[in-house]
Amino acid sequence: MRAAALSAAASPEPDRDCPLCPRLHDFIAAWREREPRWFNAPVPTFMPPEGEDSVKLLIVGLAPGLRGANRTGRPFTGDYAGDLLYGTLIAQGLARGEFKARPDDGLQLVGTAITNAVRCVPPENKPVGAEIATCRTFLKPTIARFPNLRAILTLGSIAHQSTVRALGGRVAALPFRHGGRQEAGGITLFSSYHCSRYNTNTGVLTEDMFVNVFREIAAFLQG
Repeated sequence: MRAAALSAAASPEPDRDCPLCPRLHDFIAAWREREPRWFNAPVPTFMPPEGEDSVKLLIVGLAPGLRGANRTGRPFTGDYAGDLLYGTLIAQGLARGEFKARPDDGLQLVGTAITNAVRCVPPENKPVGAEIATCRTFLKPTIARFPNLRAILTLGSIAHQSTVRALGGRVAALPFRHGGRQEAGGITLFSSYHCSRYNTNTGVLTEDMFVNVFREIAAFLQG
């Protein structure tokens, strides 16, 4: 019923040459010329090998980093944010293997999928409102594709707000806060500050703060 309400009519994955956001399309096109060996395309959702039915947790980030996921083609792979995220996932039993910051490192997710609110790298890591809203046409069917989804973790306020809207909720009624836990669209919605180097370097987010959010999620999923 939840999946039907979200409407999976649209594809959960944009085309490699998705033209819906002209600014992002042109930015990627320029980087394809500059770095032809990079991925340089909308970054697809990272899935566990057991497939959609196994996913109980979806993690939603903001957007690919220029030299991170935009370069490697896998969310949170190639920059500092992935070191903290995947290390925490492995420690909590939500991933297995070793994270080596490249898409062929053999790392596998366990009952977890990872996506971004905006699939294309934005200039200066800052998508604009219209781009966030447009890419929600992919976030909605991404959420709907997981029939056994129980929880979503949003990393940062933009990802949180877009996810709330994708679930049919009101942002004013479900505000972002670190360590938050709320209900939206039949899903338990957890939230954390984004695990960016800026947030950790400035003390906005500590490793303990981040790990505690995942401990709560792991306990919830085991309950």
